[in-house]
Amino acid sequence: MVKVAVIEDDQPTSQQLCGWIAAARPGIQIDTWFTRDEAEAALERERYDLVMLDIELGRERNAGVAIINAINKRHAGTPVLVVSAMPAAIYRSIMKALDAWDYLQKTTFDEADFVETFLDILRATKDKAPAVAPAAPREELLLDPLRQGAAIWRGQRVNLPLTAQRILAALYQRRGEVVSYEDLYQVVKSGRNRDNIRKHVSTIRDAFRDIDPSFDGIANVPMRGFRWEP
Repeated sequence: MVKVAVIEDDQPTSQQLCGWIAAARPGIQIDTWFTRDEAEAALERERYDLVMLDIELGRERNAGVAIINAINKRHAGTPVLVVSAMPAAIYRSIMKALDAWDYLQKTTFDEADFVETFLDILRATKDKAPAVAPAAPREELLLDPLRQGAAIWRGQRVNLPLTAQRILAALYQRRGEVVSYEDLYQVVKSGRNRDNIRKHVSTIRDAFRDIDPSFDGIANVPMRGFRWEP
């Protein structure tokens, strides 16, 4: 039986999502959780085929980010669908950097959009070959880009302001590729010019070098942008 967790603190919204899921896939097991503690305890006990969650849970503004990180540590590969009121233009790329499958902004989608996304995720994950893959190398960088100073580099916290966190997430999400200045403009709220982006990147490098003087993971690509070196 397919098992889905719905982690949403607003009960009417939770009931609506559960209703849509049940109508789309009758017989599916749906577990509902309303707080971070409840959700993390459930994730300790079992693995779900899909986890759906909000970013804000009660007074915890970034509880969903912590839950995604917990999923990535305990059940890597579990698809996460984020359903949040936060603006998609900013938060979709951040959630992608955390390996969330997709992001839906509340009030901007209807039942048909939700069901299509939900079923697409189930089909895609079901079609994956069940063969056991070799263990992935441990990531040197762990990101929690919604929390200031929450990036972890080789086990140590990297203290960064929020805008620098977003730029770092954008670079790391596309590691090995050139991220253009124009792409980086999309993750800053003000100062959308090259000089400002360069200052933020300099701040990121300095923060990494405070804990790792040999850090040289961000390459400047003249006239184009920057690249995180894998």
